[in-house]
Amino acid sequence: MRFMVQVRSNDVIESGTLPSTELLDAMGQFNEELVKAGVMLAADGLRDSSKGARLAFNGGKVAVTDGPFAETKELIAGFWIVQGKSKEEVIERFKHAPMLDGDVLEIRQIFEAEDFGDNLTPGMRERDARLRASLS
Repeated sequence: MRFMVQVRSNDVIESGTLPSTELLDAMGQFNEELVKAGVMLAADGLRDSSKGARLAFNGGKVAVTDGPFAETKELIAGFWIVQGKSKEEVIERFKHAPMLDGDVLEIRQIFEAEDFGDNLTPGMRERDARLRASLS
């Protein structure tokens, strides 16, 4: 199973303040452990929302709003894509992430093709497999 572990944003991150050398080093060591364990598929941090945009779709129209966005608790500041046997396994690994007081991680399982059952037709499955193969 694949999971996305989201790092929630906060006022410090949204201010554009960069992490300390010590935190960057600790995060690098944690990421290295995930790679050595064979569970990390991807990971990155995101710039503050002032450098982003939101697209809202309604009635066939798209409204674009440039950042920054007020509700920092609803923003994502970074992520990992990891694989694990269960949500509990991922939780246990990320209990050891080098996070600061007040930081919040959210763990969400990623859909796999088989999760969609018959709604994903054989043609759609073939297209999905072809697209994923072209990404590697």
